[in-house]
Amino acid sequence: MGQFATGVAVVTARGPAGLTTNAFSSLSLEPMLVLVCLDLGSRTLAAVREHRRLAVNVLSASQRDLAVTFSGKAAHVTKFRDVGWREEAGVPVLDGTVAWVAGQVLELVPGGDHVIAITSVEAGGAPGGQPLVFHAGGYR
Repeated sequence: MGQFATGVAVVTARGPAGLTTNAFSSLSLEPMLVLVCLDLGSRTLAAVREHRRLAVNVLSASQRDLAVTFSGKAAHVTKFRDVGWREEAGVPVLDGTVAWVAGQVLELVPGGDHVIAITSVEAGGAPGGQPLVFHAGGYR
């Protein structure tokens, strides 16, 4: 699977909580739905289960440090230290991303060691720019 190049995103939830993922996809245009996969052991999944809302922040090529920070096991308060963000649609949205979507989690579907969060998009933006990409075990 490492040969499949993917974008890199940070999923954020109330708390604030957040994690790095490359398992994110558009699911439907009408209605607008996205899916994102969350590790069963993540504290972010616990926040998503509790509040039923999330945002997916598509990182820019200059945000590799955020990808590394949010992929760690540090406490959420530590992850958000020195990170610019604002609240949109009831969840944290990171500054400087190439795109973001936020909305209500409609369904949490079991998927092995992950849960697939099907989310209805209520708000979003796409400032654009060069995205951060993950391929063959590294950021590009």
